[in-house]
This record gives sequence, structure tokens and C-alpha cells, in this order.
Amino acid sequence: MIISPCLPEINGLLGKCDWKRTLGRHLRMLLIGILHHRGRMSAQQVASAIVGQSCHRAAVGRFLKRHGQHLRRINARAWQRLLEVATPRGRYVFIVDTTSVSHQGLHTENTFSTGNYHRRPAKVRRYTRRPRARRGCQSFVWGLLITPDGRRLSSFRSYYTREYCQRRGLPHRTQADLAAELVRTLVAPSGAEVIVLGDTSFESRQVRAACRQRGYYWIMPANPERVLSGPQPRPKLWSLAKELRPRMLAAVRLAPDEGPCADMRRRSQSQRGSNKKKCRTFYVHEERRAVHSIGEVRIVFSTKQRPKAGQQLPREGTKVLLSNAEHLSVAQIVELYLVRWQIELLFKELKSCLGMHQYGFRDFTCVEAWMEAYRLVLFYLEWIRAKRMRTAKTARTRAWWSRQRTHGLCLAVRGMLAERQLLALARATETPTGIKKLRRLLRAALANEYQYAA
Repeated sequence: MIISPCLPEINGLLGKCDWKRTLGRHLRMLLIGILHHRGRMSAQQVASAIVGQSCHRAAVGRFLKRHGQHLRRINARAWQRLLEVATPRGRYVFIVDTTSVSHQGLHTENTFSTGNYHRRPAKVRRYTRRPRARRGCQSFVWGLLITPDGRRLSSFRSYYTREYCQRRGLPHRTQADLAAELVRTLVAPSGAEVIVLGDTSFESRQVRAACRQRGYYWIMPANPERVLSGPQPRPKLWSLAKELRPRMLAAVRLAPDEGPCADMRRRSQSQRGSNKKKCRTFYVHEERRAVHSIGEVRIVFSTKQRPKAGQQLPREGTKVLLSNAEHLSVAQIVELYLVRWQIELLFKELKSCLGMHQYGFRDFTCVEAWMEAYRLVLFYLEWIRAKRMRTAKTARTRAWWSRQRTHGLCLAVRGMLAERQLLALARATETPTGIKKLRRLLRAALANEYQYAA
């Protein structure tokens, strides 16, 4: 960008923000830098996103370290605004999951190793004797709230290692504790029905207690070591599957583009082609049993493989789902759990499309503010989508905006900004003063550390 553009619809999301002050200017640089980055995302991309306001790449890190709390407050306001604007009443889905970002370096804060670094008793060693920096990762627990009309609102909590907590004087919390905190602090419309989804890692007492406190329902896959209630030795849940016969399994056909969860998936037009409209068939069986340390819950066995006479259910490919939602049918439980995959797609979009994992900060305070900046970008894209859907003049235009995910929304915003940029350049070239301003901006096109002496 040569001329500092005005982001479309940004004031409706953030309110009247003074874009001439330090906070406003850096916010605009962050948004445009993330949306328009080319190649590997970095602080340099943000620093040189707007030619007329280019700065040293270290200024981006200083801004993130100082204004992390401001970004959190801005995101809280954006979350509330997205819920206020034409959010229909209905069933909300809140998904929790963990994503990790790997980094290599001795001075990178709050990293832990997930690899096996023990030497093997063989002649060929797994690792050479040459010293190299140990590779670790930083972990974040994300929550994704999906509204009935498909709007997506994200939140996260950072996982702190024990060493980092000791150095900063913070209490150590597990990832299950962080997921429970996301559930307890979730901001949803009053009276809305919320279904909490997660994988096996979050089938824990902390998350269940948080759901019970807020009055939410939950659907989780059972831990493989989960056992039934009763005197010891207690049988495992999987022992119930060995007693199932093919006649006890009911076929449930689910169409991905139909039903109440179709808007939550936001499948593109290419995925809705005639060759991809086939229904998915699940063979399910439900029981109500008392599970150890949980109580009486609904147990749903689900598999996509057609059961055969004389054969037991395969261990691989069979899900054992637990739920406390008594009002849902078995088909609804299976269909709602399939929505859990949307958070995996969110991680892919954040990393592949927006380059969230390509930061290079050592200070973990900057990393947390960097994640908050990406939350703001997601909120902004969802705001653009909601506004365009409301103002669409034709059903075709509204359907196009309703199906767009992160990549399509990024392309749409880039097109809007490019159009505004061309109009601004056309107005600037009409006067000698405008031409002088463009010359001055082009001389300063490079960042400060790369500018040559005139």
C-alpha cells in the first residue's frame, strides 16, 4: 500500500478510533500487513505494509509488548459487536482444541519439547554429536464459538510451562484448566443453548464442571481408559461394543449441505458440486450407563463401516461419544460432533492463509499480543461478511458471502483496498501537490533500516 487506506467498515466494529495516534496507526499496519502479506509472515511485513507509514521492524515488537492489554480489550469489544448485530437465537456450538507452534532457539521463552531425545542403544544414532539448538513448541488452547448463522468468534488462552510460571510468579495450569476457563468466561447471548465440543484431551472433570456451572451441554469422545461405575474390577466402556450385534446398530444418513448445521460448516460452491452431495451414513447405537467419576450419561457408538454378521465393531474407526444432552437425538449428537472439525480448519486457515505461526519473537508477551492481532483480523473478516450479507441486494450475492471462509474473505478485502488505493492515486495525480506527495512516499518505500542515503 502506497497511501494509508481507510479500512472498510472498521469503525462499525471498533468504534470511532483515532487512526492518527500510535495505537490506531499500528492497528492499521497489523491488519493490512496480515491481510496482504507475501511469502513468510514477519514483523518486517507489518512494518512495511503501508509505504507512507513504514517503520523499523523492531517497532512492531515494541508495540506488541506495550499494547497487548489494549488488543485484548479491543477484541472483547469486537466479540460483543459481532454478537449484537443480527445474531439469531438458536443453538450455539463452542469448540475447544489445542494448537502448537514449533520454534528453535535457546532463548525463546515458554517452550517445551514433545520429541524423544534419548539416545538409542544402536550404532546409528538418531541425533548427531554436532550441537544444535533444541527444538520446542509453544502451545495455545483455542475456543471457537459458531453461531446458528455460521458466524465464527475465536478466543484463546496461552499454555505456560512450569519453568515460565516460576520465573514470572504465575500459577501453573494444565490445558484442561485453560479450556475450562474458556468455557466459564464465554460471552454468549442470554438464554442461548450452547453445546461444548472437544476431543479426547478435553474429556475432563474441569471442562464438565465448567459446563455444569454455566448450564451448557457437552459432547466429548470417551477416553480409551474410561470405565463403568460399580465394584472393582470395573469393565471398560469398550467392553459394551463387544456385545453389539449388527441388528442393534441403526443407520443414520447425514447430508453435509442440509440440516441445522449446514450454515456452520460454510462449505464452498466447489464442495457443493453434484459429485459431492452424497450423504454420509453412520451406524450408531445408544446406551445410558453410569460411568465412573462422571455419573449417568448417554453413550453413543458410531462407525462409518457397515457392520457384518458375526464380526465385532472395529476398534479403529469407531467413536464412543459421551454427552449429557438428554433432549438431543442420536443423529443430532453425531451431526454436532462432526462440527468439531471446524476448529481444525480454523488452525489450517490461520497458519496456511494468514501465516500466524511464522513469528520470530523471543519474548512471549509479544507472542501473545501477536495472537491477539490475529484474533482481531478474524473478527474484522467476520464483520465484513456479516455486513455484506445484510446489505446484499440479490440472493446470489448473499449466498456468495455466506459461504466464504478466511481465504475468500481475505481476497474480497484485498480487492476493496486495491479499489480504494486506485481511486486515491487517481485523485493525487490530478494536482502538483499530490504528485509531490507520491514521490515522497515512493522514496520512503523501504523500511527505515533498508533505506539508502540520498
